[in-house]
Amino acid sequence: MKDQDLGKLIARVKDGALSRRSFIKKAAAVGLAAPFANQLLAFNGVAMADSTLPYKPTKAGGGGPLKMLLWQAPTLLNPHFASGTKDQIASRIFYEPLAGWDKEGNLFPQLAAEIPSKANGGLSADGKEVIWKIKPGVKWHDGKPLTADDAVFTWEYAADPATAAYTTGAYKDIKVEKIDDLTIKVIFKAPTPFWADPFVGVAGMIIPKHHFGEYKGAKSREAPANLKPVGTGAYKFAEFKPGDILTAERNTEYHVKNQPHFDKLEVKGGGDAVSAARAVLQTGEYDYAWNLQVEDEVLKRMETGGRGKISAVASGDIEFIILNTTDPLTEVDGERSSIKTKHPTLSDPKVREAINLLIDRDSVQKFIYGRGGVATASFVNQPAQFKSSKLKYEFNVDKANKILDEAGYKKGSDGIREKDGKKLKYVFQTSINAPRQKTQQIIKQACQRAGIDLELKSVTASVFFSSDVANPDTYTKLYVDMEMYTTTQPQPDPERFLNQFVSWEVATKENKWLGRNVSRYTDKEADAAYLAAQKELDPAKRAALLIKVNEIFCEAHVVLPLLSRTRVAAALNNLSHDHSGWDVDTWNLAAWYRS
Repeated sequence: MKDQDLGKLIARVKDGALSRRSFIKKAAAVGLAAPFANQLLAFNGVAMADSTLPYKPTKAGGGGPLKMLLWQAPTLLNPHFASGTKDQIASRIFYEPLAGWDKEGNLFPQLAAEIPSKANGGLSADGKEVIWKIKPGVKWHDGKPLTADDAVFTWEYAADPATAAYTTGAYKDIKVEKIDDLTIKVIFKAPTPFWADPFVGVAGMIIPKHHFGEYKGAKSREAPANLKPVGTGAYKFAEFKPGDILTAERNTEYHVKNQPHFDKLEVKGGGDAVSAARAVLQTGEYDYAWNLQVEDEVLKRMETGGRGKISAVASGDIEFIILNTTDPLTEVDGERSSIKTKHPTLSDPKVREAINLLIDRDSVQKFIYGRGGVATASFVNQPAQFKSSKLKYEFNVDKANKILDEAGYKKGSDGIREKDGKKLKYVFQTSINAPRQKTQQIIKQACQRAGIDLELKSVTASVFFSSDVANPDTYTKLYVDMEMYTTTQPQPDPERFLNQFVSWEVATKENKWLGRNVSRYTDKEADAAYLAAQKELDPAKRAALLIKVNEIFCEAHVVLPLLSRTRVAAALNNLSHDHSGWDVDTWNLAAWYRS
């Protein structure tokens, strides 16, 4: 579809001659996914649709308790420190952004009175300013009103380098001004095609100035509200035992009429994905279980029990491996895997190329994940127009052996290759759950055939994904040679997702290992393409720049994509829930109900 043809279709939608649904279908026919089509409409002045879970209860309360399982147990409740999805999910119970993302990739207003568009004056023609109007009458759980001052403070808090917020990437390069008590203006330094990042979704949760004002910057970790949240959400904090259980009660003054349905909320942490699935699908002890990274055949057998059902939604999430190009054994200035060091062998691109050839992605998909993922060589897979058509994967042990032979790595008497006294022996780390341990075994066996020895390390999920800066086994520390996990794409646009590949986001001791670039690998061309994409208003050119960032890291074989993940959860048959692949599971918890 040519740009002028696309423009004509958008004009027809604006004039009412073409429905939004018809436009999205036409866009899909030429490869533009629904989320991107919706963003094109919004940028050109067509307000986003308010489509989400239809809510049937006619009054708030009366639903009894809602029991959820997060088998990776939450450890903190400050959304701006939450580097793990489990902590983001738990924080979203209490805190809300101005808008969230529904499963169709639409922006849905939460604390905002409306979604900004050109039509309502919320988006400037030059792409540099966004005006958000805050919903009137919203109160914090302690009864104080939500105002523009809280939004401005949230920006100041997250943007301050001393706060060391995980969300700093969304706020550090913008300016936020208060227009009146219920209106703010977000000002970008340059034309910004994807403006729905600050105050939106995972990175967007607004925190109360009157509870965090004294704890901005260096004192940020001392705030009592880090563990005892005071938010605007549908449920008020009751009790939290990190790594175990979280309870909440219905917010009787919630700002949405007749919501929430449930009177109490219990979020149980710990255990494993299989037991979580069983507790919903077979025993019915819990209403909802998150992130069921379980072999698909096992889930199918459990579903025959008839108590619950699997909910699988498309997402941009990716299961992948990082090969550490820094030295995890050498400590510099109090940290290992320092960017000032170089890995003895994984800094060699030939070794990384060989390891990539030793991953049998098709078998991992077919025999382990099933509905849970699709084999891929691309870090970005959704929406489709951002996926590289260039990247391909191959499983070829013979080819891997040849590459290592030509690179000078010879097998010793123990069968392990070495060069200049440096053996190809690595610690391969991931979190504890059956699919990941089975994937580790598949990769280990193939590596053995090529003279590479892997020591498999499995870390309890609540530890591996913890936001605890004192824990040496968190995935952001990368104190091993290679590690595997899933990272979530928080919105239907990969710009923020790809800041994992920029130099200014490297995870270090200085930023409390909350920088999003866990790999530590940097590339000047990737930095330049990313910065250019942030300013490029032409959709096709911008997509090409973001694809380039993705390709640089994948072709360097620092990041080895395995599976484009589907988000899989389990729910009781009588639970109506709002499961989005573009936001956390609790993004619209207020609208859940039991039928």
